[in-house]
Amino acid sequence: MPPSHGAGATRPDHNNVNHEDYNMGSTFHGVIAFALIAALLVVGSLLRSRLPWLRVSLIPGSIVAGIIGFVGLSSGLIPGYGPSDFTALAFHFFTLSFMSLCLTGSPKPAAGEQRQGIVGGGLWLTLIWTASLGAQAVIGYGLMAGYDLITGSDLSPLLGAIVTHGFTQGPGQALTYGTIWENDYGIANAAQVGVIFASLGFVAAFVVGVPAARHFLKRGLNTNRNSTLDDDFVRGFHTVETQPSAGRQVSHSGTVDSLAWHLGLLGVAYVITYVWLTAMQPLVAGNQVLSVFFSYNLFFIHGLTVCVLMRMAIDRFGWADKVDDDTLKRITSGSVDFMVVATLMSIQIAVLSALLVPILLIAVAVTLVTFFGAMAIGKLSGRLGPERAVTAFGCCCGSTGTGLLLLRMLDADFSTSVPKELAFFNIAIIVVNIPTLFFVAPIAPSLGAGSYLAIFGGYVILMLVCIPLLLKWQRSRGNRIASIQEPNPS
Repeated sequence: MPPSHGAGATRPDHNNVNHEDYNMGSTFHGVIAFALIAALLVVGSLLRSRLPWLRVSLIPGSIVAGIIGFVGLSSGLIPGYGPSDFTALAFHFFTLSFMSLCLTGSPKPAAGEQRQGIVGGGLWLTLIWTASLGAQAVIGYGLMAGYDLITGSDLSPLLGAIVTHGFTQGPGQALTYGTIWENDYGIANAAQVGVIFASLGFVAAFVVGVPAARHFLKRGLNTNRNSTLDDDFVRGFHTVETQPSAGRQVSHSGTVDSLAWHLGLLGVAYVITYVWLTAMQPLVAGNQVLSVFFSYNLFFIHGLTVCVLMRMAIDRFGWADKVDDDTLKRITSGSVDFMVVATLMSIQIAVLSALLVPILLIAVAVTLVTFFGAMAIGKLSGRLGPERAVTAFGCCCGSTGTGLLLLRMLDADFSTSVPKELAFFNIAIIVVNIPTLFFVAPIAPSLGAGSYLAIFGGYVILMLVCIPLLLKWQRSRGNRIASIQEPNPS
């Protein structure tokens, strides 16, 4: 006789127990995907520390880990898992890295030192990124059109132009716009090509960006003297004598662990952001522009804003002693490491076969133009020029998280103003580029070639015109600060 399922039944159902065990086993897929990333970070960091040629190259352990994971997935050595299993993890670690950064307080100025403003540096970063957005679109469009002309192919030039969304905005935005172009305008493989460009941009950021950062380090051109080519940096691990503190514990462990407390603060911000987007999406349904802005693909922009407001409230109500900024910096830095590994493991190269030549041609051209542009404009930005140039290049060839990782080579503990400038930059680029990102990009296939090139090319010209204006403002601001600091004659 089968066991009773009615009220009052107390005997366990053997079949239900097996069913529960089965369900519990099915929960491991995502957990093991995360565990694979963590384990690969250990392997990659140890290899980076042990192999001389990796130590000399200064390639971060997270990149080594990501390459190993990519090779493993491509070779079928990780059964049951594919690149798509790591795409969501890359997205959320990227989001977490910036939300934790914006929840971090401003650095305390040293004795007698003026607090560094972030607006000026943030404007330089915004200028570089916006100029790159326009230049990459024009280069990609032009090279793909030229490839069609030379080879007799019939590819849409927008398959080249989407490089700007893959490079400057990353896989999420390339996928967003590529899907719209593909589904609404019939541009075949737009989403896949966008993701390929995003992946190639990420690789280019480190192939070119790491040597550039190493160049600045070797010559001592970076401001943060804690970031040097010392033995610890080259080896990848601190000695017992040089191990720095990882932060202070603000909560008693008898109540809640301090790390859990800080993760909880980020959890609050995550939930608020999710509820906000979920509530807004039905209200903007049917409006293509607003639907893109309030999509989950732009979660990090809304989450960043929530964290900025939370930090303002924390400081305003005198709760700053309940938050340890060093702990939040560790969360930021660790999230970047996890994001790098997950992104490299999410790369899919199968669709490269048919478009290998134009994709590589466009990727190389865009990388070179972006690099020399970032270096030239960054040099004009002042004392933190090397940090801004390397960071901007990373942001323009991968994502803001990529820029953060390159910045960490020059600013190991994020003690300069550049990380905060990045927070300002992430809001500023949205405001400055509202016309292109939210009005032009979604409907780009409906525009003629002349209109498309005029809009994105016009942004490049506008940014170049802004350079002397920003230099003039920077000099006047510097003179004003100097006059304030100058002691009054007795």
